[in-house]
Amino acid sequence: MGKKSITATNKQKDKRLARKQEQRRIADAMTHVTTANKLQDLASLCKELLVFRNLDLEVDMYIQKVTELDKKVLQWAIDLTEKNMKTLYETCAWGWNPNRKLEEMTDDAAWYLIAREKNGTLLAFSHFRFDLDFGEPVLYCYEVQVEKGGRRRGLGQRVLSVLEKLARATHMRCVRLTALTHNPSAAEFFKACGYSIDETSPPKDEAAHYEILSKATVKSTDESAVKV
Repeated sequence: MGKKSITATNKQKDKRLARKQEQRRIADAMTHVTTANKLQDLASLCKELLVFRNLDLEVDMYIQKVTELDKKVLQWAIDLTEKNMKTLYETCAWGWNPNRKLEEMTDDAAWYLIAREKNGTLLAFSHFRFDLDFGEPVLYCYEVQVEKGGRRRGLGQRVLSVLEKLARATHMRCVRLTALTHNPSAAEFFKACGYSIDETSPPKDEAAHYEILSKATVKSTDESAVKV
């Protein structure tokens, strides 16, 4: 066989370099995810957002891993999710599977943001995770659920603001979530909060009942940003 041409050799070098760069990118992304999941005090990264006041509504929030969450609070979150989402799931291709939802909400990777009134009444929560999704470090929001008494009072938007601050501080690329297309009020809410169709969202002819939304983070210059 003859010698390889300079052009062919350069193409191979470019491919090897591209592979190494991609491997490094994914390794860096995984480092951010691992670092975020090892944090012991997420509240310190967003403490100014964990107190919410709006007219007669006074809410405090806290963040815990599912393994540390009070069992009664976890059960409330599970029950609220079923109350708010069961019918919506039953009217799409997914269907409602309580065992699958329970497994999802109690996975060791789950984090919970809990919002409660001064008197202890639980009002809202978010189940989220720091994860590697399509090779990117993201804060994936699995649930944002609000009790009827806490809706249309700015609480849901504040919950998302906390997630966005956490995503910036931990070097996640975005906050990403799945929204049911036959729940227009939720879609309108997320889009009003700055979320748009994510590049990973499937074409409508492939998954007509859901879409992936996201809100990109800006590069944080906060001193609270986690160093890796």
